[in-house]
Amino acid sequence: MSAAEEKAFVTRVSGPVVTVQGMAKAGMYEVVHVGELGLVGEVVRQSGDLATVQVYEDTSMLKPGAPVTRTGEPLSLWLGPGLIGNIYDGVQRPLPALQAVSGTWLPRGAKAGALDTARRWEFEPLLHPGQAVAPGQAVGLVRETPLVTHKIMVPPGVSGTVRSAAPAGAYNITDALAVVDAPSGLVELKMLQRWPVRVPRPARERRRVTELLVTGQRIIDTFFPLAKGGCACIPGGFGTGKTITQHQLAKWSDAGIIIFIGCGERGNEMTEVLREFPELKDPRTGRPLMERTILIANTSNMPVAAREVSIYTGIAMAEYYRDMGFDVAVFADSTSRWAEALREMAARLEEMPAEEGFPASLPSRLAQFYERGGAVTTLGGEAGSVSIVGAVSPPGGDFSEPVTQHTRRFTRVFWSLDTELANARHYPSINWLRSYSDYLDDVAESWERAAIGWRELRDEAMLVLQREEHYRQVARLVGPDALPDSQRLYLFIGAIMRDGFLAQSAFDAADAYYPPGQQVALLRAIMALYRGGRELIKAGASLAAVAALPCAAEMMRAKTAYAGAGELAAFESRVRGELAALARAGATEAAV
Repeated sequence: MSAAEEKAFVTRVSGPVVTVQGMAKAGMYEVVHVGELGLVGEVVRQSGDLATVQVYEDTSMLKPGAPVTRTGEPLSLWLGPGLIGNIYDGVQRPLPALQAVSGTWLPRGAKAGALDTARRWEFEPLLHPGQAVAPGQAVGLVRETPLVTHKIMVPPGVSGTVRSAAPAGAYNITDALAVVDAPSGLVELKMLQRWPVRVPRPARERRRVTELLVTGQRIIDTFFPLAKGGCACIPGGFGTGKTITQHQLAKWSDAGIIIFIGCGERGNEMTEVLREFPELKDPRTGRPLMERTILIANTSNMPVAAREVSIYTGIAMAEYYRDMGFDVAVFADSTSRWAEALREMAARLEEMPAEEGFPASLPSRLAQFYERGGAVTTLGGEAGSVSIVGAVSPPGGDFSEPVTQHTRRFTRVFWSLDTELANARHYPSINWLRSYSDYLDDVAESWERAAIGWRELRDEAMLVLQREEHYRQVARLVGPDALPDSQRLYLFIGAIMRDGFLAQSAFDAADAYYPPGQQVALLRAIMALYRGGRELIKAGASLAAVAALPCAAEMMRAKTAYAGAGELAAFESRVRGELAALARAGATEAAV
């Protein structure tokens, strides 16, 4: 009896977890179809003839005795032209296509191909008969969107000699584009590839991350940078701006492909993404941002099991485009909701709970996800990367809870969101004293290519901010008037740094995106005021005289008042000039 003919049926239903009898020949993580509606499920445990299946759809009205059909395959993605610009759920069902068929509400058992098999794509071949091919080699090119040229690649594990190759023309994703005489027999190469979501795609080697992922956000790029191929964590309590920060990064980062995973977030937040992204323009090309974006929507009211697999769906798509030589950025919002799905599934499976009820496998599951990021040399010899930014929503803003603590172990950037900053309407509400980046040395060379002198300025500015916090604590006890001018200078410059550099408005066209060179130019102007003011106060001038300078009053507005690094450099010259004039005036008074 074949796998497809073996009779199996439901014996027990516990929410999304179903026990099935007649599954002796089933494999772990094999996909099955449950009930008359063919609900999609995955085998997660086996014991003799019984198998435990987690179902990715609502199991309401499912009863013992319902038939179960095996597929003999693991949960796999359809990979090929047509992914960009699409919106999927956690198991890669295309939501726009399902909406066209079923309307607003997604019915149980609804099915649609992840990619349009009828659409024809213009194909430019790169192979010819008699040519030897290896895994990862480009078969041809397809213009997927005006921003993305899609490389049709030889799948991993396939090599040999080309027996025949299709000419240039229009083909659909299931047409044979080439036939390869491989050791195992003849293999047809198509635009469509299938890949198991839980299996990392192979690469030739992992490379050291050295390139800055430019986000245009000053506090991130200048103070806590992320490298292309790096992993970052954004923890924060409710209302601190995790989703908005990720939206900004998705809009403005210089990654070639953006994959946004809405994992268990509220429906209204995901609706905002779905409405906003199609209207956004790419800042570098002026084209719609959706022409290089894939959205995965798995909101909190959707089946919990699909939430668990959604991040694997996103990372597998990212690896596919990485193998074409793209720098891909993956934004997961939020991994806490994903971990909650793991906790619920573990409880249904009657596993022994660990910290705060989370399964003991939580650290390893987080590691499996974040370790699929990185910069690699692909099988085809391309340089590609996958950068991962995961939001964490600790209950009550408690960063000591398990998801935050374990995530810190596997990421090298920690952007700590602060409730007090968010309440003060300071965005991004990243606390500069509790955040860190371990990529400072790695990206230093690429940063210096964009703006010479970044690291020295950055370290000096951080020292100013740390001292400002110290003197703020002292001022709370004794009052600012009790401090000497040399110490009050730090409070003055710190206030300028906070409002004139660290805070950034997403609604101001001049402030929403700041290139690296412009960031350094603005910071250089602020630090020129600090250095000059420090020397003047040492020479006997008062802080009031420094603060009364016209340039000091303009410093708060400089981020939006001056466009480009050139205008900011001219403003810095003005700052130095006014400080020099004040020094000369002070010297004249002293001589008199």
